[in-house]
Amino acid sequence: MKFLTTTETGKKWNLSARRVGVLCSEGRIPDVQKTGNTWLIPENAEKPADARIKSGKYIKSKIETEEQAE
Repeated sequence: MKFLTTTETGKKWNLSARRVGVLCSEGRIPDVQKTGNTWLIPENAEKPADARIKSGKYIKSKIETEEQAE
């Protein structure tokens, strides 16, 4: 099995190397290995789905937060 570094994977997925490292540390990329300070990502690993909020709606609104502060 061939492995890629975070930099190589970032170029492949159009992400920064830092973001790929964060995805590895969060366990969102399966079968990664850490050797020293380097994450090794399998060549055939798929880019994980974006888990950020897409609807634009947050769980707590600004008004609810202000009410709790009072």
